[in-house]
Amino acid sequence: VELLRTLLSRTLGLGGDKPERVLDELSLDGVSRFLRSEQSAGIPDFRSPGTGLYANLQSYDLPYPEAIFEISFFKQNPEPFFALARELYPGQFKPTVCHYFMRLLQDKGLLLRCYTQNIDTLERVAGLDPERLVEAHGTFFTSHCLRPSCRQPYSLSWMKERIFSSLVPKCEKCQGLVKPDIVFFGESLPSRFFTLLQSVSGVGGPEPALNSGDFGIPKVISGPSGVLGTPLGDFGVSLFSCRDVAWLGDCDSGCLALAELLGWKEELEELVRREHAAIDAGGGNKD
Repeated sequence: VELLRTLLSRTLGLGGDKPERVLDELSLDGVSRFLRSEQSAGIPDFRSPGTGLYANLQSYDLPYPEAIFEISFFKQNPEPFFALARELYPGQFKPTVCHYFMRLLQDKGLLLRCYTQNIDTLERVAGLDPERLVEAHGTFFTSHCLRPSCRQPYSLSWMKERIFSSLVPKCEKCQGLVKPDIVFFGESLPSRFFTLLQSVSGVGGPEPALNSGDFGIPKVISGPSGVLGTPLGDFGVSLFSCRDVAWLGDCDSGCLALAELLGWKEELEELVRREHAAIDAGGGNKD
């Protein structure tokens, strides 16, 4: 209750002092001025009609599409998930412009923290420091035995070998079922997320959340207009505080626009070209 009261007070200005205005303008121009003063991957989504994952799971003989990501179903019938994992496994896709923009922020000492709902490890592939990452929905990067008495950890390369051998991964220690550390329906979010929960006003939308930690730091939140900027009930209160900016377009375009305002566009484009070339040559997307 106290955390909810604090969130409402600090982000919406309810029941407390009016939050300090950090940006002089709630736009990418405003964000670029703030940063100066401080000195697409091709992965299908889940619910798009016809092209989303849930629309293309008929071959897995599921009781309903979401069952493939339910922990109770997985424990009884893990084969459909691991068959799907072969199609989506990390190493088959490249980080996007958005990922490398966050990398550029990090390299310039401007990235406090990156919160992401993605599970594909592309933030790590792009070179983000794991200490700056909060993978809110877990990650494929590590796996664990599901038996509470065991919980033996396994690496990305260990899991990859078994998935592409069409084997259901079993623990070498106790023969229990091993699952990637992504959050299934019916599981709690990672403990790291809750540890840092009080330093972020929310993780929302289908794309990586750009940037931040403390309430006094602006956030750029990217996503479709149907997701972001919706009033809360009948109160007509914006989802965003006086220091947050909504980019109602795709992440890559927003990052390129902000990079251009900052004078970093050529640097960002060169970083993307260089890193993608390294991945194509086999040296950039390591387990």
